[in-house]
Amino acid sequence: MKSKFPALLLIIIILAACLRLIALTWNPASLNWDEVSHGYNAYSILKTGKDEWGQPFPLTNFRAYGDYPLPLNLYITVPFISFLGLNEFSIRLPHAILGILTVIATYFLALGVTKNKKLSLLTSFLTAIGPWYLFTSRFVLQSNLAVFLLISAMAAFFNREKKRYLLPLSIFLLGLSLFSYHTTRIFSPMLLILMLVIYRKDIIKVVEKDRIVSILLIFFVVLFFLPLPFILSKPEARARSQQVFLINEAAVNKIVEARQSSNLPPFATKLIFNRPTYFVYEFSKNYFNYFSPNFLFFEGGTQYQFSIPGKGLLYLINLPFFYLGILILLKKAREGKKEYKLIFTWLLIAPIPASITLEKFAVLRSTPILPLPELITAIGFFAILDRLKKSKLFIWIAYFIILIVSAESYLIAYFDDYRTKYSWAWQYGYKEVVHYAKNHYNDYDKIIVNKKYGEPHEFFLFFWPWDPEEYRNDPNLIRFHQSDWYWVDAFDKFYFVNDWEIPSKGNTFILESNKEVDCSKESCLLITNPGNYPSGWIKLDTVKFLDETPAFELYEKNTD
Repeated sequence: MKSKFPALLLIIIILAACLRLIALTWNPASLNWDEVSHGYNAYSILKTGKDEWGQPFPLTNFRAYGDYPLPLNLYITVPFISFLGLNEFSIRLPHAILGILTVIATYFLALGVTKNKKLSLLTSFLTAIGPWYLFTSRFVLQSNLAVFLLISAMAAFFNREKKRYLLPLSIFLLGLSLFSYHTTRIFSPMLLILMLVIYRKDIIKVVEKDRIVSILLIFFVVLFFLPLPFILSKPEARARSQQVFLINEAAVNKIVEARQSSNLPPFATKLIFNRPTYFVYEFSKNYFNYFSPNFLFFEGGTQYQFSIPGKGLLYLINLPFFYLGILILLKKAREGKKEYKLIFTWLLIAPIPASITLEKFAVLRSTPILPLPELITAIGFFAILDRLKKSKLFIWIAYFIILIVSAESYLIAYFDDYRTKYSWAWQYGYKEVVHYAKNHYNDYDKIIVNKKYGEPHEFFLFFWPWDPEEYRNDPNLIRFHQSDWYWVDAFDKFYFVNDWEIPSKGNTFILESNKEVDCSKESCLLITNPGNYPSGWIKLDTVKFLDETPAFELYEKNTD
């Protein structure tokens, strides 16, 4: 038993748990709109068996704001809400646990590939403390579940010879990943094809030898992968991809402008400036950027919610080991070693889903690459150790000192500087204004909320929390579809108005749905962005971001 689960791995697991559970609700500074949407929809399913739009137990997608996220995350969240209530901790906890379990799965994946326990422990350790997965596994993300399922599936596959059930388990977990994140609906089928091609002889032998295993394999492939084309053909399954795909209306306009400004002959102009060439150029540029030192080791992602700005996703000390590891991986793959061939091809296809989208350096969409950077780094590091055997102890000590110092610097930046400077990126302040509105609910006839920071209704539903059945059947509920998005303008006594539609004077507000909200004869509370209020209204309070800049201001109508 000791050989299968080393004591050092237990220490790494405890470390991973501490890094993910300590101050879980404190940092990131607040829940963002995706987190409250997932949380409230899970709460709605728990209470009523339907999501907030009334769809019973969604299977392929749920509507949310119109981005149609995948539903598996909802169902893993429901038990936590049932026991702990609807709050920040209950919805973030399952993702922290997924992060811890992923560290364990990474160890067994690395062990299955390399058969080297020390290398596997290092891979697991790097996953536990690495900025990329540490950052993302502290809040609600569909990709957390996808990463866990992918790594667990591959860990089961690479260890399939130890237990007969591991091969069908790997296909089952890979199939589940199709319901975890949009990216895996592209990536997982490609990975399955690679597995079947590279290991076709091994799998055929298993199928011929073990009838039960063969039945399970066929059943899981048919259950999960055969319906995928039908699922992807649905408009809701393609809604998000249409918004972020490389070839969109803006791209077409660029192509047209390039043609019009070209001095080349018409034939050459059409040959060069067209959709296929534009796609190939942009895709190639995006694809290679995901392997660049700038993305991995220096700057990280472009969205402030998914990585610390100006901080790499991997520690700088690992840069030479990572690129050396890729060369070693390629060498072993060319030698015909199937495990390394699959890992190398996994590495090659992992950035594809991210590369076909508009966002540059997309941290989440490139997560199918995890935990390969850590595994490849460990392979490179151990290659150096094998070459410099006489200095092995010194290299270990020096490496760990630099690694721990790097981790300490990152954690200080994450728990201090990042939380304070970027609380605005997490829509900080909504919880505070919801609590204010709840405490003063009976003091006002109408409560008007500015939409400046995005989807305020969802924060009111979550932090109140509002009864889902009552919300769906509210006679004052105003919801509509516009610009590929589902908007909520009102429910109960709450009215949500665009920041540019708040009048500079007077007491009448016009919502985007054209409903008129008149406060001239009724008491009204206005929750708005700083300085955006009708003249004559009285300021009650200010809610600030953590860097002390104003986030919300609260006003009421002057009754004098």
